[in-house]
Amino acid sequence: MTEVAFHFNAPDKVGYACRLLRKAHAQGARLLVFAEEGDLAALDNALWTLVVGGFLPHAKAGDPPHVWARSPIQLTGRMTVDSTASVLVNLQQDVPDGFDRFARVIEVVTGADDDRRWARERWKFYKSNGIEPLRHDLQAARA
Repeated sequence: MTEVAFHFNAPDKVGYACRLLRKAHAQGARLLVFAEEGDLAALDNALWTLVVGGFLPHAKAGDPPHVWARSPIQLTGRMTVDSTASVLVNLQQDVPDGFDRFARVIEVVTGADDDRRWARERWKFYKSNGIEPLRHDLQAARA
């Protein structure tokens, strides 16, 4: 069964996602990031500039198939893509179709009212499907 973890109170979705991806990549994980186009562009740019003189290897949906297939971090706005990732990072409002084909789903949630409201709906969806989501409060971790 898919493990779902909500990371609440992220100060900034893209910035937090970058740090999360860097850490997961260092541990050898293969990740698929599901986000809106604006967030994807910002994330793509941030992954190039996160480390001075380096970048986190990644590909966007639409890149050549051989690049996409070999990339440990894949960025997409649609869940119809083929991916060998085991971890799905969701930055969108809805539960991604096919989320259950991943070993793990990480839901990144800011403190914004709309974002929290959508997260509550996703939480309810997972629970109604027999999944007990994990809760990580990033604000409490900083305190």
